[in-house]
Amino acid sequence: MAVRSGRRFGSAIGWNGRSTNSGAIQNPAYASIVAGESAVIVAENEMKWQALRPAPDTYDFSRFDAIVDWAQANGQDVRGHTLLWHRPRWFPEWLNNYDFGANPVQEAERMLVDHIRAVTGRYRGVITSYDVVNEAIDHDRNTTIETSMSRAMGSPEAVLDLAFHTAREQLPDAQLVYNDYMSWEPAHRAHCRDVLRLLEGFRARGVPVDALGIQSHIEMFEIDPATGLGPYAEAEWRQFLDEVVAMGYDLVITEFDVKDKALSSDIAIRDAAVADFTKRYFEIMLEYEQLGDILAWGMVDPFSWLQGFAPRDDGLEVRCCPYDADYRAKPLRTALAEVFAQAAS
Repeated sequence: MAVRSGRRFGSAIGWNGRSTNSGAIQNPAYASIVAGESAVIVAENEMKWQALRPAPDTYDFSRFDAIVDWAQANGQDVRGHTLLWHRPRWFPEWLNNYDFGANPVQEAERMLVDHIRAVTGRYRGVITSYDVVNEAIDHDRNTTIETSMSRAMGSPEAVLDLAFHTAREQLPDAQLVYNDYMSWEPAHRAHCRDVLRLLEGFRARGVPVDALGIQSHIEMFEIDPATGLGPYAEAEWRQFLDEVVAMGYDLVITEFDVKDKALSSDIAIRDAAVADFTKRYFEIMLEYEQLGDILAWGMVDPFSWLQGFAPRDDGLEVRCCPYDADYRAKPLRTALAEVFAQAAS
């Protein structure tokens, strides 16, 4: 789809050794859709610290290796997600409780550098675009998040900066991305301001960040009567994007899907609204020549994380992905194809 506009389209995919009824490489029907639609894939969870590093001195690459092997067998590139998800909630429990000893700065630096070197070294020549840092902002305090690692090193910025500098030393030519979930809905305005301050800080300190990863979990939690869709702040969103690219950052859509919580239970009406909302969003995004890869966070509705994270009040399945529970293409998939074709022309 996206290749017509000079970009790569792809999807997240997982590993599941217990069931073939999942959004994983072990599900032939799901894997076939991802392979057929994607030029690039990303592991949904298998590169995160919880999966990759079960103990301070132990790595388990088996699940992620299986995903990489599957992608290469299907001629797909692989993105890296993520070298550091800087939130205590998503740290391994051992890291939240780690004793950094008498020299905490040196020990925390060693732990982070070793992790990034282990991962990037293993997949050198395979992965050329990494979400180096994921979601590092505390929105209650409008500043960067404190973790066990940042307390050991003296500040969150010390951790983030070291992560990017280490990744650049390892991979001089890779695309290094800061990834976050700010979006075009009015409720995200403060988040956008926080991200801009973070990006400005990276530039001021000479941190080697190449691109902003925009997760693009676009959401309809209420309805705007004027459009019948979720409210979105187009002018403010364009201003945000303009400020990002003016600092020299490229853009990546890393985790696209649609939260349909406020829409009608009628499937035809809901699918049409999701497709319309998506098309409006991508018409803006595709205007930016700085936008590169576009990845969905899953391709088939029942396997999406949103079924548990943002469920509908009526108990119906969230219709958030390009394909439905019967592996049939939906209006969302058509909308994506159409908007990519328009961008190409």
